[in-house]
Amino acid sequence: MRCPPRTPVVPPPAPAPVRARPPRAVVGVVAAVLLALWSVPGLADPRDGDELSPGARPLPWPREGQASVAVEGVGSLGTRGRQEPVPIASVTKVMTAYVILRDHPLRAGESGPSVTVDRRAAAESASADESSVRLREGRRLSQRRLLELMLIPSGNNAARLLARWDAGSEEAFTARMNDAAAALGMDRTTYTGASGYEPTTRSTSDDQLVLAAKVMRNRTFREIVAQPGTTEPGTGARLANTNTLLGHAGIVGGKTGSSTPAGGALMWAATTGGGAAERLVLGVVLHQRPGSGPAPGLEVALARSRALAEGARAWAAK
Repeated sequence: MRCPPRTPVVPPPAPAPVRARPPRAVVGVVAAVLLALWSVPGLADPRDGDELSPGARPLPWPREGQASVAVEGVGSLGTRGRQEPVPIASVTKVMTAYVILRDHPLRAGESGPSVTVDRRAAAESASADESSVRLREGRRLSQRRLLELMLIPSGNNAARLLARWDAGSEEAFTARMNDAAAALGMDRTTYTGASGYEPTTRSTSDDQLVLAAKVMRNRTFREIVAQPGTTEPGTGARLANTNTLLGHAGIVGGKTGSSTPAGGALMWAATTGGGAAERLVLGVVLHQRPGSGPAPGLEVALARSRALAEGARAWAAK
């Protein structure tokens, strides 16, 4: 049975004067952009409304999985896909960052307190079964540095280390994650760990869009997810951001997720307009090619997110 649409995560502004109708040439350009995007493989024809929420805008929505989009000052542009909880892989780390920054806020330019790398985090550095970063036992790293290692190259061991530092145990931290989700109204979300490695961590694109709208207000989070890369502690080796869409389609941040159960996923943030007219466009794409493996799923999620971001920005520019 189809779940009812969620309330828009970005509240619409107070009524404003009616805008003048855009020139016919501008409307034609926007229509041409959207038509070109709909031809991308794996994207749905927006006129096929079987899986679209009522009132969804005509965007290049993915044919599979789930997707939700909202524009600052406008509200929801719609949702595609049944809003049933699915594995979200490392998109989980967004909630981990949200709880860490809620419990230990950082002001502009602050690195925060130092965290000592424990034996477990160091041992997990060598894991071949998951995404990890090289951490040496006894090394002291700042809170911000660990957030970078968790969010940019997606280090699972960095996420778990932060969880133990914050709450004393991973189990206690996971409880804090679920409490935070409940407080935000994310009633179709269950977290079972801080990293997203567990396939039992499940959510929906609508729920994750609620979190995106909240966490992107945090300056430290926005700065970190906008970085194209960081460096490995000790060696200085470059660690690239797994979100390869940075700088494309107006995208200024977000978080990837990929695993065999989850397929590919991406929470993304883009900007449209400029100067005082700049607005944030937020989107979440989940469950792309589940079962295909982390790399193929993520490739598809990135491609479909780019098309969706371009379509949403074109719509917002009308």
